[in-house]
Amino acid sequence: MPIINRIADFHADMTAWRRDIHAHPELGYEEHRTSALVAAKLADWGIAVERGLAGTGVVGTLTGHGGSTRAIGLRADMDALPMPEANAFAHASTNAGAMHACGHDGHTTMLLGAARYLAETRNFDGVVHFIFQPAEEGRGGGRRMIEDGLFERFDCEQVYGMHNWPDLPANQMAVHPGPVMAAADQFTITVSGHGGHAAIPHRSIDPVLVAAHIVTAAQSLVSRGTDPADSAVVSVTWVQAGTTYNVIPDEAKLHGTVRTFTEATRNRIREQLGRLAENIAAGFGATAVLEYRPGYPATVNTEAEARVAAGIAAKVVGEANVTWAPNPSMAAEDFGYLLRERPGAYVWLGHGAHTGPSCRLHNPHYDFNDDILTTGASYWATLVETILPRSA
Repeated sequence: MPIINRIADFHADMTAWRRDIHAHPELGYEEHRTSALVAAKLADWGIAVERGLAGTGVVGTLTGHGGSTRAIGLRADMDALPMPEANAFAHASTNAGAMHACGHDGHTTMLLGAARYLAETRNFDGVVHFIFQPAEEGRGGGRRMIEDGLFERFDCEQVYGMHNWPDLPANQMAVHPGPVMAAADQFTITVSGHGGHAAIPHRSIDPVLVAAHIVTAAQSLVSRGTDPADSAVVSVTWVQAGTTYNVIPDEAKLHGTVRTFTEATRNRIREQLGRLAENIAAGFGATAVLEYRPGYPATVNTEAEARVAAGIAAKVVGEANVTWAPNPSMAAEDFGYLLRERPGAYVWLGHGAHTGPSCRLHNPHYDFNDDILTTGASYWATLVETILPRSA
């Protein structure tokens, strides 16, 4: 596997950076220590640093040799999850209630490793922007960086992202020519009936019964309303109703999530879910109101850039270790906001469940696999040198 030798030379340094970040996790928009660490290292390597986008975001800018003004962006996320860590190793979280359970500590470290190598060699012609983003975990840091002028201040012709993937063997990679991860929306349906004694139901309008019919019928939006070649998920995950066993309540609430890959399917399900709930409730003499909260857009690669990314991955891990067009994930990722603004590709880097089957994303036993740090950094560096080649 052609890991870049110079990057392999400082694998121990990268491991130390990663474990330090893991031990000091910070939640979205609170990544003050992490962003300061990132900014200091970039500055030490002679990379121009800008701070403050989306509060704690950091962008490092490096110009290679030659006169090209072409520019690309590489993005890593920095935030941790609001959950306790169950690990007992030396670099476990020292911040109660926060944990790097999704590998953002590794993502940050791999991009730092590439930045260090590229600053030393500058074996490219053009400009690379290293984008260290806050608040990916549900708080829309990517959107905030764009709103704060990310692409006006650091124009990029293409943007690239990467996520570790425990379901892939370590040091394998996967690239999608289109959808990678889904849009993630939330909804609440409030069903209003007429409460009463549970033993005298005919004098009430039972919102729990109405809600149960809505839960069942909502599945038809996927099973009978969505093209089988498309994919969607409608999940009711939380039901609120009543206070005791013998009282029919006035109200029931259903909370859930909708996951889709296309805007057409996303918009259709939103419209039909509201109409379905309203009409089912009306049939029972009740009312139902849908509150729909759009979340992250789908993360959708542009095919040309995805093919470039796959070719670069093959250079690093070997063609046999690159999966082209795997099934996308119904999980969500706010890199989708960046891909709405610029063409690019988001790839998966095989992590392997190196500490056992419980080592999955968002699991309290998760820990990033330090053996793949040089692979990720080499991918980033090779991508820059390939897309922005230096003249002979």
